[in-house]
Amino acid sequence: MLRLSDVTYLVRDHDEAITFFVDALGFALREDETNAAGRRRVVVGPSDGGTGLVLALAGAPGAPGASGAADAVGRQAGGKVAFFLETDDFAAQHARMLAAGVRFREEPRYEEYGTVAVFEDLYGMPWDLIEPPAQG
Repeated sequence: MLRLSDVTYLVRDHDEAITFFVDALGFALREDETNAAGRRRVVVGPSDGGTGLVLALAGAPGAPGASGAADAVGRQAGGKVAFFLETDDFAAQHARMLAAGVRFREEPRYEEYGTVAVFEDLYGMPWDLIEPPAQG
């Protein structure tokens, strides 16, 4: 069996990203460790499991090893939706996210694949919040 455990997600600052993902999206902080070399590893993800996001510092533009990564923050998918946050209660999750200050680009809409709305993360990158249709 294969499973995608974690994916790297470029951020400008670990703590601001943790605040967004934990407080605004409701993710769990799965790991926050600093090794002996001073490198911090932070992983967030849905509290009930599934793929996590390894919050990786993009580095300052022009810094050794940055190789343009700082410019990719918020544009990791070239302006397209790269992440699809699935819920079983769209209305409750949408209301909770709005109350937490998450910016939605549109009103919820109903498609054949479910209820969906595009929102932005803390860097302006688009995500889908989606509730698939009930299986009959």
